[in-house]
Amino acid sequence: MTTLDQKTVTALTLQGDDRDHIFRDDDLHGFGIRVRFDQKGRLCKTWCVQYRTAEGKQRRQNIGKFPRMNAATARTEAGAWLNRVHDGVDPAGEREAKGKAETLKFSKAVEQYLELKRLKVRDSTFKNTELYLTGRYFQPLHNKSLVKITQSDVASCLNALLVAAGGKPATAQQAQKSLSAFFVWAMRQGHCGENPVARTEQIKPNKPRERVLSEDEIRTVWNACEDDDLGRIIKLLLLTGCRADEIGGLRWSEIDLDQGTLTLPPERCKNGRTHTLSLSPLALQILKQAKKRDGRDFLFGKWAGGFTSWAKQKGLIERLGIAHWTIHDLRRTTATSMAELGIEPHIVEAILNHVSGHKGGIAGIYNRASYAKQMKTALALWADKVDSIVNGNARKVVPLRA
Repeated sequence: MTTLDQKTVTALTLQGDDRDHIFRDDDLHGFGIRVRFDQKGRLCKTWCVQYRTAEGKQRRQNIGKFPRMNAATARTEAGAWLNRVHDGVDPAGEREAKGKAETLKFSKAVEQYLELKRLKVRDSTFKNTELYLTGRYFQPLHNKSLVKITQSDVASCLNALLVAAGGKPATAQQAQKSLSAFFVWAMRQGHCGENPVARTEQIKPNKPRERVLSEDEIRTVWNACEDDDLGRIIKLLLLTGCRADEIGGLRWSEIDLDQGTLTLPPERCKNGRTHTLSLSPLALQILKQAKKRDGRDFLFGKWAGGFTSWAKQKGLIERLGIAHWTIHDLRRTTATSMAELGIEPHIVEAILNHVSGHKGGIAGIYNRASYAKQMKTALALWADKVDSIVNGNARKVVPLRA
């Protein structure tokens, strides 16, 4: 009988050619001490436990060195390990998983996340997410172990974003959302145990913009547009009510000039639904002015993607002297102006490709109408109104009856 107490272990040694041996305790099954000679010929003694997992896999784990850890402490430690094994837990497996988790850096986990994200969202959404997670916004986190990132670490980054933006929260809010979504994914993958973004102060946006351009301002903007990509994009945004990235990334394969339609595929739409618009003669005239480039499907821009020179809009905005307006205000202007023409709200929503109101929730499940004819009429009516505003044509636009 061998009981691994302090006296017995002190006296243990190796005999003959034996250079590595595990002595087992007869009272506590699975508890033992490994005795071996190291590379310098010194005798080393290490406490260990050995067990079989529920899946039948043999495990051996070191729990401490003798004499730094005495026999009584080692027995207590081993008993705790073996009790967990009895309950169906694999302590060594948990330790390995924890060790792997601690070596997974934030930047490496982000790479995995973006590989999957690319397959699920449209290009513009992916680019924004990639920018927030790999750019300067969370630079202090990039080389940190994912499981060691704290609420304080995240809060510091968000505070720095707010300060850099002069208190304007839009960018910080989107960065916070992107980081939180990443950590939720990481938790579901087993990479970390909590989301450190969840307890940070929620960044709230400023009051929603309400800017709508007047007819005089519409005329000024339209007539200031040059015969270039940005000028055509601005005019098409006003005529169609589309989002800036939808028109900026427009492809020839999405346009049917013969049928006079524009069809955006699901991956290019915010709600993930195909969106088809009938184009007015004025919109078609603008599209026909765009030049096809050999081997290039995009209407606008010069490089691999669509139009990216959005910085040019700042020069246009400043040059016109119209206060407090942005490119996105054109979409709001289109929607508001259509409503003022008497176009019904659900038709305006359909043109904007909104899934809400008549198309939201349970109503959207049963109402599958496309409103194609009504949308065509509404867009033609709005184009006539724009033409009369910018060119002063005598054509009279009669508002629809509500």
